[in-house]
Formats: sequence, structure tokens, C-alpha cells
Amino acid sequence: MNLFRNLLFWIVLALAGALVAQLLVQDPGYVLVRYGGNDYTTNVPKAVLLVLGVLVALWLAWKVLSLPFAAVRRHRKKQARARLIDGLDALHQGHWNRAEKALALAARSDEVAAIAQVGAARAAAARGDEAASAQYLDALSAQHPTARALAAAELALEQQRAADALSALDAPAAQPLPPRGLILRARALAALGRAGEAYGLLGALRQQQAYPAAQLNLLEAQWAEAALREAGDANVLADRWEALPKPLKSEPAAVAAYAERAAALRWEEAAARSLEQAVDTRWDEGLAALYGRLPIGRLDVRRGNAERWLQAHPGSPALLVALARIARAQGQWPQAEAYLHRALAQGANSEAWEELGHGFAEAGDDARARLSYANALHAARGEATTELPGRDLRQKIFDEAVVEERDEHGMPRLRG
Repeated sequence: MNLFRNLLFWIVLALAGALVAQLLVQDPGYVLVRYGGNDYTTNVPKAVLLVLGVLVALWLAWKVLSLPFAAVRRHRKKQARARLIDGLDALHQGHWNRAEKALALAARSDEVAAIAQVGAARAAAARGDEAASAQYLDALSAQHPTARALAAAELALEQQRAADALSALDAPAAQPLPPRGLILRARALAALGRAGEAYGLLGALRQQQAYPAAQLNLLEAQWAEAALREAGDANVLADRWEALPKPLKSEPAAVAAYAERAAALRWEEAAARSLEQAVDTRWDEGLAALYGRLPIGRLDVRRGNAERWLQAHPGSPALLVALARIARAQGQWPQAEAYLHRALAQGANSEAWEELGHGFAEAGDDARARLSYANALHAARGEATTELPGRDLRQKIFDEAVVEERDEHGMPRLRG
């Protein structure tokens, strides 16, 4: 297509030249130039050729006169690029002083000033000279405000100064923010406890493909969880929960955040219901443990649900500890103790020992309470625990029965 256009252009130009030549042959015209009391006459073709000759001569003279200046400019550009490359390489290798010196010299060239100043600022910050770093960044304010905002925000976030990072990114001169700026702004918001606003930037981040899809999904889960925990009242919590996509509402981290915040806001029914729906949809040990740990009342209903889940997951240490907590809260310590021993037989951690200590302390059995608390510390450190006195062989066999017999799916179950 380009070849056809070029050919058409030259054909039209040739035809136009032929037409002009024909007109000049028929009537060459007459040109009179009067200057300084003298008259100069010629025809049009000669006048045109004379003007063209003068223009070509002037152009050649200009090129000759500007050759030294052009050579100097080319040398400076080449030198600036070489310094930029050397400085960036030194910055990558951690030679901060060499990198700063090379990049500061490279920044004298307007073509690479922005990236060189940013690199010099990073090198100065890396060697601990905050004043020099700020000076390099301030030099970008007039010509490259967006580059300055991004560099200042990134350095501020690395130094745990999220407020300064957000202030730099919100500068009017830096708007609109590029994809990198949106990422930094979301990170600053999340660090400042404003994860709800960070979550609101996910749409723009996806649209501009600022992160790979997998990374954005991970950030979505993290910011959703943080936003739920930061909710100031029940209405905000409900709005944020309802705004979550359906898959996130079954993610254990998000469900736990919602349930814990709802319980803290005395929204007990919503907290319990979210946990029950999530566990019914997809089994999770952490949510089962949380179901027994939250102070949300409804003891009879919760125990009924936990016993129903236990039929499907008889070897779950977390569920057994949750049942023990509920039973103890109902004043049924013997049943709670039995659940806890079964949980320990299934490999429960220090949480089960600590719950045993609470139960024995309430029952007035100080000796076994102290031993249980000591075992909780040992278990948390990965050390061996001491067996509790007073449990006969029949009780030990009952506790260990669930690990000796398994169903057709390979899941442990209780004998008889």
C-alpha cells in the first residue's frame, strides 16, 4: 500500500511538472528586480532556478556551520545514555554512590532527566541521605510531576510512611495516575487502614491490567478481609459483605473476618449464620474452630450444628474443641472434657490443652488445671506433653478409637 501511494505521488508530481514546463515554454514570463538604482531582468524559469539555488546554498551553509554544534549535541546525548546505563546497572547491583554520581550527571540531559533523577533519588535513599533524595525528586516537580509522585510514593511506602505516599499520589499535577500509581495508591490506602477504598480501586486495576489476574485475585481477597475487619458499624459491614462477589463469601478468611466483626458489633445472628453457611458449603477447620470460639450465644443451635458436622467429620480436632467450648459454656464439663480428650487423640494443638485447663480450673481441680496449662505451653513450643493422671485404660482406648478405625472414604470414625 505504501509503494502504491509513493508511485501515485511521483506520477502526479511529474504530471504537474510537465504542465508547468509546458506553460513556461509557451510563455516564459518576465521578471524585473529593481534594487539600489539598478534593474535586473530575467524570465520566470531562470528566476525560479536562481531562487532555488540560493536556498540550497543557504541550506548547505547552515549545515556546515551547525556541524560542530550537532556533533557536540550527539556526543552529549551519547554520553548521557552511557551514564544512564552505567548508573542503572550500578543501582541494580547496589553500588549506591557510583549509581548516584552517574545518574546525577545523566540527568543533565533533558531526554533522560526523568528516569535519571528517579534513579539518583533511589540511590541516595538507599545510602540513607534523605535530603539528597528529596532534592532529586523536587527537581522533577515542574517537568515530570507524575514521575516524581510515583518515585516519592514508592520510597515512602518502603519506609512505612503510607500517609506521605498517599499525599504524593494525590497531588493534582500527578493526575491522572498511571497503572503503577493506582497500585501504589491502593497499597497506601490499605496500609492506612482504608482497605475499603483500596478494594474500590480493583476495577481500575483490572481494566488497566496493572497486575496479573492471579495477583489481583489475591489482593482482592486480602483487601476484602481487611475491609470487613475495618467496618465501623453494622451498616457498613453489611454493605461491604453484600458487595463481595459470591466466591469470596465462601473464602474462609473473608467469612472469619465478617463473623468476628459482626460478633464484635453484637450482630450475633449474622455472625453465626455466615459461619454456618460457609461450613455447609465448604468444610474448613479454621471456621469450625471459630464457630465454637465466638461469644455469640445460641448455644443449643450451635451445638446441634456442630454435632451434625461431627457426623461427617468425626476426626476434626477443631470441631471437637468447638464442641467442648460450647458444652463447657452450657455447664456440661464432663462432656466437654470427653470432647477435648478425643481432640487431643486426633492431634489437637495447645488450644485443646488450654481449654482443658480452663475447665479443670472451673471444676476446682487445680492440679490438673496447672498441668493442662503447662502442656498448652509445651505444645505451642513443639515440645512433649505430660499425660494427665486419673484416666483409666478404657477411657484412653475410647479417645484413640477414632484413629484406629476409618470409613470407606479413609476418614476416621468412632467405633460402635
